[in-house]
Amino acid sequence: LLQVIFAELFQLPSPPHIEVMYTTLLIELCKLQPGSLPQVLAQATEMLYMRLDTMNTTCVDRFINWFSHHLSNFQFRWSWEDWSDCLTQDLEKPKPKFVREVLEKCMRLSYHQRIIDIVPASFSVLSPANPVCVYKYGDESNRSLPGYTVALCLTIAIKNKASNDEIFSILKDVPNPNQDNDDDEGFTFNPLKIEVFVQTLLHLAAKSFSHSFSALAKFHEVFKTLAESDEGKLHVLRVVYEVWKNHPQMIAVLVDKMIRTQIVDCAAVANWIFSSELAHDFTRFYIWEILHSTIRKMNKHVLKIHKELEETKARLARQHKRRDSDDDDDDDDRSSDREDGPLEEQIERLQEKVESAQSEQKNLFLVIFQRFIMLLTEHLVRCETGGIDVFTPWYKSCIERLQQIFLQHHQIIQQYMVTLENLLFTAELDHHILAVFQQFCALQA
Repeated sequence: LLQVIFAELFQLPSPPHIEVMYTTLLIELCKLQPGSLPQVLAQATEMLYMRLDTMNTTCVDRFINWFSHHLSNFQFRWSWEDWSDCLTQDLEKPKPKFVREVLEKCMRLSYHQRIIDIVPASFSVLSPANPVCVYKYGDESNRSLPGYTVALCLTIAIKNKASNDEIFSILKDVPNPNQDNDDDEGFTFNPLKIEVFVQTLLHLAAKSFSHSFSALAKFHEVFKTLAESDEGKLHVLRVVYEVWKNHPQMIAVLVDKMIRTQIVDCAAVANWIFSSELAHDFTRFYIWEILHSTIRKMNKHVLKIHKELEETKARLARQHKRRDSDDDDDDDDRSSDREDGPLEEQIERLQEKVESAQSEQKNLFLVIFQRFIMLLTEHLVRCETGGIDVFTPWYKSCIERLQQIFLQHHQIIQQYMVTLENLLFTAELDHHILAVFQQFCALQA
């Protein structure tokens, strides 16, 4: 029975049913047969743990999601000491990474101290960090930091319910480290201005998700102005990470909200994920959670506009059909033309929107695959030059994440196969990377 359930859960590219169905099914089975099934399930979990070194990254993700959710329904009881072998391994290896991610997900379903209490002290190196925000302007010893005084003024202003105009007025005093003269206001990307504002606002709204969402909504105009350029959007994301690096879930929900409210766009999120600032967390579960969520949002956006276009075309067709079935006369023709006009204009506008959205979608995949190729190529050259084995835990994770993008979004990616082949996955590319694209092409054949 368990073999069948896990076989379905780990089916690639996606299981027959949503993942949570398998979780709830196993929870119910454990409750129905408390004398036997929990022990068998524990043995199955142990076997899966032992096979982590060779398990596909997508399956590891599902294993993490299932196991953490399962534990949350049974008071987080587990014999963690049985897995103490992971403590002697490199933290980038599959077993310690798995335990770390499970504990991180368990914290989302509980709270920090609870998770610290359930694991032995020896597991502290894998335990999640205390999810507090890091506000660099909060310490008086940092008063020499550029923007410190402005941050204090902003704090007072926001607490006193300042308007957007008042915030802009305070931020006007922030010098631009990118240029000597900041007279060209509005056209110049000012990283310090973004840093002071975003750090201060997120710190003041740190109490909960809803406080943070309210802050984004209230000062939406300020965000849009500061993050007008691509570099500005990227810097907003950098600061979000600086403030909340101890709280991956907060980063995920804030990035999600910023995409929905168009403070940042999908391409900016992709560039940020592959940036050097996030290299330390590149193989972490939450990073790929954010990237897949970003791709899905873009895909839904394109589908929504396309659906609107098809519905409008159908309305126009129905209108023509009604007209054809009526008796023809000149007045009716003129009336029909007047009726058609607005719909035809709407169709034209929607067609432009669909083309624009598809262009953004294609660009997003180009950015993602280009950054994958750059990172993997750098790794391969570094290994070849230094005489190091290519197949490191990082390489396995990265190449399988590339495969995961292809498999999970194959229906969309196949529309852009020719572009990808001509621009990125060319014959000159290293065979390790090119093989992933060729395998994907073979699946589509």
